[in-house]
Amino acid sequence: MTFVFLLYKYFPYGGLQRDFLRITRECQRRGHQVRVYTLTWDGDMPNDLDVTVVPVDALFNHVKYQRFTDWVRNALAVDPVDCVVGFNKMPGLDIYYAADSCYEEKARSQRPWPYRLLPRYHHFSAYEDAVFGVRSSTKILMISNAQMPYFLKHYGTRQNRMQLLPPGISRDRIAPLDADDLRRRVRESLGIEPDENIILFVGSGFIKKGLSRAILAIASLPEQLLTRTRMLVIGEDRARPFERMIKRLGLSDHIELLGGRADVPQYLLAGNLLLHPASDENAGMVLLEAMVAGLPVLATDVCGYGHYVVEADMGALVSRPFYQEELNQKLTNMLLSSNDRKWRGNGRDFAETADIYSLPVAAVTAIEKIMQVNEPSTTLRVSPDPSTTKPGPNQLSS
Repeated sequence: MTFVFLLYKYFPYGGLQRDFLRITRECQRRGHQVRVYTLTWDGDMPNDLDVTVVPVDALFNHVKYQRFTDWVRNALAVDPVDCVVGFNKMPGLDIYYAADSCYEEKARSQRPWPYRLLPRYHHFSAYEDAVFGVRSSTKILMISNAQMPYFLKHYGTRQNRMQLLPPGISRDRIAPLDADDLRRRVRESLGIEPDENIILFVGSGFIKKGLSRAILAIASLPEQLLTRTRMLVIGEDRARPFERMIKRLGLSDHIELLGGRADVPQYLLAGNLLLHPASDENAGMVLLEAMVAGLPVLATDVCGYGHYVVEADMGALVSRPFYQEELNQKLTNMLLSSNDRKWRGNGRDFAETADIYSLPVAAVTAIEKIMQVNEPSTTLRVSPDPSTTKPGPNQLSS
């Protein structure tokens, strides 16, 4: 079969982007043809992947995304495919890979009511409705149960259109048998003192991942604990506001922003704790990556994969509603605890027994089964005069 994968932005360090690339590779391994349409591709572009950077632009993102869907609709009218898979919400999809949280829930619970008067809101709300609304036939691959109640609440989505996938982290995150020796060597190579606490914050999208909360938690540490604690921030985003916050709180010697990096596994081995106080996190792949590396986790319970932390006894969760004081106290308690050896053992057990590696295989199997039942995709064909034809709920509008 020939698939088209639609993705607004590709960059090497995003969880969604890594899932996209691994699913693409599994499709190719099974002999399917994959064509990719995207707005931007940051990083090396694989020579064996058919990638088109769509030549549209606009001052506002919602306008740019509308132009992207228009361009794709016209391209697929000329060169149709068997299946259209979206990694972002938009009209005209046969299958949507649901890595993002519910936009309508955030718009109504986290924004003042005038926000819903903006063109931006109307665009994203309509695009979400085109996937989850009752008139849509798009099949939905969910990566966690966390957001399902919100989609049911706002759209009444038929549950038989949603299929839950297992997680899919890479096995290179698992701590090796000589992890203790490797941990010591990695810490030495990074200039980390034996008694120094290294807290890791890993994630692109600093606001959603809770970097400001993490900075405040570091600032709250007792002085004796703070003097031997550093937080390393790994991820891509606008750093300037957080650099100012770090400087204002006098934490420049205790917090380093390292940018996006490809050597995350060695940092997971070298660290003492992963801090992930996200305000919005549909899944949270990094939680699982830390756990199989033997690194305890302190996260918020909004994370879709947060339940694994509790089930594997690999750290703690901060409950809803979020209180900074709870995060501060739990961070201090975990840094002062003597559970390091227990956590590393629990991490090994979790890595050996949990079904957390099979997402790409499960996703492609689901796509194949869906397309065996459905007719080949025609949702993106253009009518003879699209300006006079009102699009249906599952068609790309012009």
